[in-house]
Amino acid sequence: MSKTTKRKHVTKEVLDGYVLPAENQKIVKVLGGKGNNLHEVETAEGEKYLVSMPTKFRKNVWIKRGDYVLIQPIQEGEKVKAEILAILYGSQIKYIQSQEKWPKEFVLPAITDVNPDISTVDTDGSSKSDDDLFVNTNRPQCIYESTDHSDSDDSSSAQPKDKDYE
Repeated sequence: MSKTTKRKHVTKEVLDGYVLPAENQKIVKVLGGKGNNLHEVETAEGEKYLVSMPTKFRKNVWIKRGDYVLIQPIQEGEKVKAEILAILYGSQIKYIQSQEKWPKEFVLPAITDVNPDISTVDTDGSSKSDDDLFVNTNRPQCIYESTDHSDSDDSSSAQPKDKDYE
């Protein structure tokens, strides 16, 4: 199997696979990558430890801080205590919540309050939200406030003046 074919199948499995946690499996939150395909995670109980990324996901699928993953504990690990089984995305998280298997300690932000700056209006006049757009969690969230200034009020105030050039 070529690398491209493998990547296609692994990506399809990750995006389209809807799994529910079994008895010995846990849903955890990724706190950060530690190198060598190891990631620090936090359980719903607040326990922190390392998990390993299986070979099939390496260089095919990436996870970042704040993502949720499904893990399987391993017995032989002292520092590395589990292996990642599945990476959970928005639709998969909603499915797990609908089956009431989502940990209550992991409270997700409500999507019902749509910011009016994010919503768009179609050409037919209907309004829809951009909830499915990617949000970069690695950057701080900035809120821009606009103030109404007209250029015709005082055009000289827009340009800084230097006393040496007057």
